[in-house]
Amino acid sequence: MNSIFRFASFAVILAIVGGCSSYRWTSRVPEELRTISVPTFENRTESAELGAIVTQYTLREFQKEGTFKIKRSDDSAIEVQGALISARRSGIAYNRNYSMRAKEYRYTVMAEVSIVNKKSEKVLQEARKYYAETTFMTHDDLLTAQRNAAQRIASELARQIVDDVVSYPYNRPASEEAVKAVKAELK
Repeated sequence: MNSIFRFASFAVILAIVGGCSSYRWTSRVPEELRTISVPTFENRTESAELGAIVTQYTLREFQKEGTFKIKRSDDSAIEVQGALISARRSGIAYNRNYSMRAKEYRYTVMAEVSIVNKKSEKVLQEARKYYAETTFMTHDDLLTAQRNAAQRIASELARQIVDDVVSYPYNRPASEEAVKAVKAELK
């Protein structure tokens, strides 16, 4: 009985290992492109410090994910260029006892992000839009509540951006128009 159990266990292990032999446990990102820089996101919104917060969370997410080494812009192969396009806060629940003052808000942020291969000067992804939203309660301190919500928004945007950068098909050629746009910006 013991030998039958050992044989069955051995057969199962062989089947698992044999079945997984075609899988790769490494990144799709070529080794020569595994350095990245993330300049501070341009903040075109009226929400103070939002660009710095999204940049900080994006860098943290790249560190957690582990494929890329974070470098200065001059030393990186890939650069993530981001701009925060809009940040909107709108009331969704109101306190009737205090002249209909909002007590709960929806906070929505839109960003545009480009991914640039700095070695070849190719734009890999041009001005892709990312959206994130959350809700928050004010409890009479709107600024603190919105600052806390900004961190949740930044975390969500960072996850989306890092997922796209890591899963990008780096072997696909970039479009001619995108290359021309980056060269014009670099001048």
